[in-house]
Amino acid sequence: MKDWVLDGTEGARVARGDAAPRPAKAGKTTDWWGEAKSIFWLILIVLGFHSFVAKPFYIPSESMLPGLRIGDRLVVTKFAYGWSFVSPTIPNPVAIFEDLVLRRPQESWAVGLPPIHGRLLGRMPTRGDVVIVTPPGTHNDYIKRVIGLPGDRLAVQGGTVWLNGKPVGRGALHYVDIPVDTNSPCDEGEYPGAQLRTPQGLVCHLPIVTETLPNGRRYDTVELDYSAGDDYDERVIPAGHVFLMGDNRDRSADSRFPLGAPNNGLGGPVPYENLGGRAEFVTFSLDGDASWNPLTWWGSLRSGRAGTSLHPQETR
Repeated sequence: MKDWVLDGTEGARVARGDAAPRPAKAGKTTDWWGEAKSIFWLILIVLGFHSFVAKPFYIPSESMLPGLRIGDRLVVTKFAYGWSFVSPTIPNPVAIFEDLVLRRPQESWAVGLPPIHGRLLGRMPTRGDVVIVTPPGTHNDYIKRVIGLPGDRLAVQGGTVWLNGKPVGRGALHYVDIPVDTNSPCDEGEYPGAQLRTPQGLVCHLPIVTETLPNGRRYDTVELDYSAGDDYDERVIPAGHVFLMGDNRDRSADSRFPLGAPNNGLGGPVPYENLGGRAEFVTFSLDGDASWNPLTWWGSLRSGRAGTSLHPQETR
């Protein structure tokens, strides 16, 4: 006769010596296929957002001073003018590997689509918009301002822009002080005599002229000594093209200059399908003292830059 004992559960009995073995706990396994699918969909969502809605943009040059400085991070909307062959963001793993691991600088981390004429739900930009543009035949992104639209007669004479036979409005010469830092060194070769020491610290004392376009939109431009872009023979902007210029007029490679070295310009009016989007506002800005580690970014933040709108002021 078996000796029965309670096993600790309500009303359950187990025969002593004949207790049923408890099931072993199943070992933990990782659903690698499920994880891979989750990462795939996350990447697809991010790339889709970058391609069709908005993407971040980093300012690498001073061609848009005084409004934009090296180290500014922007939001660029992709849908402002519709979508074209330059809209999709398709990463190139080979270029990323060569740039980051092999230290071979690449023109772009993205795969470019072949040129396709026109835009899906395309709309022309408004004169004065700040836009991202990919020069024909390249994968580089430039940031410039829309000055001329299709059908305009555009010329530059002595640094003054002429549209349809009339000079663009120019205000009185005044100065803006930009704090000197690693990303804004105020190089003597680029801005001779502009570096000044003030009670607030070292600044770049830049001469400024406010330009007002025929539609009443206005913005500041840097007015330095005479440069090659201060004179540009009149030409009619073709259908489906826009004429782009940097606000730092004497230090900008734009539609006034040929494509390729040594000028690295835009080669004249640019097909509007080469516009990648409209710049909206600055998210944050770094002075250049931070490393790749985001933990160092806090001490490198420039105060007062976050939220700066990139839309020109409107004359009422």
